[in-house]
Amino acid sequence: MDMELDVIDLKMPDDCNLVFGMSHFIKSVEDIHEIMVNSVPGIKFGLAFSEASDKRLVRSSGNDDELTRAAADNILKIGAGHSFLVFMRNAFPINVLPALKNVVEVVRIFCATANPVQVLVARTELGGGIIGVVDGESPLGIEDEVAKKNRYEFLRQIGYKQ
Repeated sequence: MDMELDVIDLKMPDDCNLVFGMSHFIKSVEDIHEIMVNSVPGIKFGLAFSEASDKRLVRSSGNDDELTRAAADNILKIGAGHSFLVFMRNAFPINVLPALKNVVEVVRIFCATANPVQVLVARTELGGGIIGVVDGESPLGIEDEVAKKNRYEFLRQIGYKQ
């Protein structure tokens, strides 16, 4: 059995975040759509799901055409069944992750980020399987006391801690 390894660079639209995961059923498209619109007022998003059987289509939905097209184009390029990708603006992954994790069809979240992402895909005669992701860049060092203080202040400045 032959296997190839692909590294797929996600092409993320400007000023957005993403959630990339795996789900086992076409119903996920509607369930994820509902979660997105019910989680954050004013959220803009696009999502795509890679169907793994029957017609094997990329299924998509959203309330922003640019983000929906980008999600569909990227999920098609990844080419791994039962994966889904959500691009969002006016919200952060932290706003939707608890609800997404509770979708009964969602079996894994690979990453939730605004960083550049590479998806590692193993390809066999059956298709593509996601091995993992590279989320952002490698660390340059260990935080010192000044960096700890800056992190502490930043989280309070943006309202995530009091």
